[in-house]
Amino acid sequence: MIWVNQVVQGVLLGGYYALLACGLSLMFGVMRIINLAHGALAVLGAFLVFVLAKHGLSPWVALVVVLPVMGVAGWALQRVILERSLRAGELTPLLATFGLLIVISNLLFEKFGADERSLFPYIGTLGYDSWTITKQITIAKLYALIFVVAVALLGTLQLFLRHTQLGRALRATAEDPDTAELVGVNSSAVYAAAAAIAVATAALAGAFLGMRSSFNAYSGSDQLIFAFEAVVIGGIGSLWGTLAGGIVLGVAQNIGAQLNPQWFLLAGHVVFLAALALRLVLTGVGVRGGFRALVGEHA
Repeated sequence: MIWVNQVVQGVLLGGYYALLACGLSLMFGVMRIINLAHGALAVLGAFLVFVLAKHGLSPWVALVVVLPVMGVAGWALQRVILERSLRAGELTPLLATFGLLIVISNLLFEKFGADERSLFPYIGTLGYDSWTITKQITIAKLYALIFVVAVALLGTLQLFLRHTQLGRALRATAEDPDTAELVGVNSSAVYAAAAAIAVATAALAGAFLGMRSSFNAYSGSDQLIFAFEAVVIGGIGSLWGTLAGGIVLGVAQNIGAQLNPQWFLLAGHVVFLAALALRLVLTGVGVRGGFRALVGEHA
């Protein structure tokens, strides 16, 4: 029963990883950019929610303020930095987002120092409450909420991409931006919308990070690694694959920790490397599998 509990907790942890990774997957699917600042942007969102909560706002109300602000920041990021770097070559956006990671982390350190922060004290009994399934299996209500939000967000994005005009423009631009331009799609606007959505979802994940754990100015790098591993395990460019990848990563980490507490991170890294090696062997399912995977082959 202990192993069953570890699997259950791993699945719930995977929900958080999927929530964290979906914006990273979306940006790669649309623009073929791996945003190395993704984790730092998530932590920035967590700090913004923390500041508002410290001044008396509920974290849930603070999210209503922070998410649109981070969405605008994502739009500006695309317009000011990524749009220009894309013209300079495929590797330039990597360098640009790496530089942004350094800038955000150091600005947060300058403002807040190296102390750990947490939103846990501001969410009331939700941080403590749980459902007891058996004597050895309990489900924390906060973790269950994060998982439900992750599934709901992925499902909403799926419907958005399938059934809205902007969603169709995103898919068309991802498949062939030049052809999309010929039929009237503004690829720059589409890229900016994708970046806005990706950064807003990263901020949402950052807020949940602050509720379930602690964070500091340099936590972004660790979160980026978890997000990237979930995306690669599940298949780059696939929203539901991101959820599957997050669950696999979370279960692997929890089982590793059950075998040896020091193997929590190691087990996840081993599964990631195995998945990466398999994808390199199966060239037909490579990392450039395309944005079509986001909504299904027959969308």
